[in-house]
Amino acid sequence: MYDFVIIGGGIVGLATAYSLNKKYPTAKIAVLEKEPSWASHQTGRNSGVIHSGVYYKPGSLKAKLAKQGAASMVEFCKEHGVDHEVCGKVLVATDEEELPRMEKLFQNAQKNNLSVTELNREELLEIEPHVNGIAGIKVPSTGIVNYRQVTEKLAQLVERAGVELILNRKVTNIDETANEALIHTSKQTLRSRFLINCAGLHSDRLVNMAKIKTDVKIVPFRGEYFTLKEEKRHLVKGLIYPIPNPDFPFLGVHLTRMIDGSIHAGPNAVLSFKREGYRKTAFHLKDTFDVLTFPGFWKMAGSNIKEGAAEMVRSFHKKTFVKSLQRLVPEIEADDVVPTHSGVRAQAMLKDGRLVDDFYIIPGRSSIHVCNAPSPAATASLEIGKEIVKRIPPQPHLSSVDEQGVRFITS
Repeated sequence: MYDFVIIGGGIVGLATAYSLNKKYPTAKIAVLEKEPSWASHQTGRNSGVIHSGVYYKPGSLKAKLAKQGAASMVEFCKEHGVDHEVCGKVLVATDEEELPRMEKLFQNAQKNNLSVTELNREELLEIEPHVNGIAGIKVPSTGIVNYRQVTEKLAQLVERAGVELILNRKVTNIDETANEALIHTSKQTLRSRFLINCAGLHSDRLVNMAKIKTDVKIVPFRGEYFTLKEEKRHLVKGLIYPIPNPDFPFLGVHLTRMIDGSIHAGPNAVLSFKREGYRKTAFHLKDTFDVLTFPGFWKMAGSNIKEGAAEMVRSFHKKTFVKSLQRLVPEIEADDVVPTHSGVRAQAMLKDGRLVDDFYIIPGRSSIHVCNAPSPAATASLEIGKEIVKRIPPQPHLSSVDEQGVRFITS
């Protein structure tokens, strides 16, 4: 019998194990992952940005945990020797029409208590000499890191503390009562007093296995990246982002210097016909059926048809993708970029077609399910882990430690 079983070996799952172990150091904890390694999907395939929380609705979990999480992530990396850099980023308005949106974004950042600065063209060029912009916003607290390395460090730390890490173990069903959860896997059945679902792209399916009724469906969107050839890296000093369209749920194509010095360009955002589909030709019958039979998808598609079509064109036509980059840095040519990895975003959607725009955590009888944790979840992962632990009912059979390190023993 385990005290806690966490399903999902990405950064949120392992950060949750890290927080659980800190609060309940004597608890018997296991982390299940169906892949042979940690951070195989969203965590290991993102842009590596430590987000500041500029975009998120004031008062939302995203806004709160992104800001706290950025600080926690930098502190964690410093403490454990993980390569990172707080390099800042600029948000760039390329024409007059974007200025009102830029001003709203600036005000939103201030409401989220972020230190940001408005830039005129000359100040913008001092930071990014090759950028095309008439104005911008400087966000100094943004950083870069390799989240796969962070996840692997978390795995080392929790395993050293006694957490059982189990790879190659796919969950096939869940039986839950008010007192325990039975987790049926491809090799064995595990009993746990409490279950935590951090399964990312498959989180909604685990909710269904636990027989919890919800109108949420994970709809996968593939983000495709290019990388600048080495001789063109000088065109980008740090992170260059556009002013996003508030009516479209993605940030738009941007340029990011990675922690290894490479420059990634992207991502676009196209519907993926496979939840773990990292190629344009990837297809999975059940994954596709789940999307195309979900009424919310068609409602969302109908209201975003123009933007969705533009993303599809960018996906299949390199020159069109490059034109999006040239709006930010005109000197980039088609021959300067080559394809690199893709990622798939697990985006929760409601039956009415709305995308869930905040982190979404659902309680069960003996479980908690993280049902929407796309970007900035990696940034906020350590704080999401703490938030999950706060929401777990008291465990009277376990001694606990508070955030000041004070131990409480109950019986």
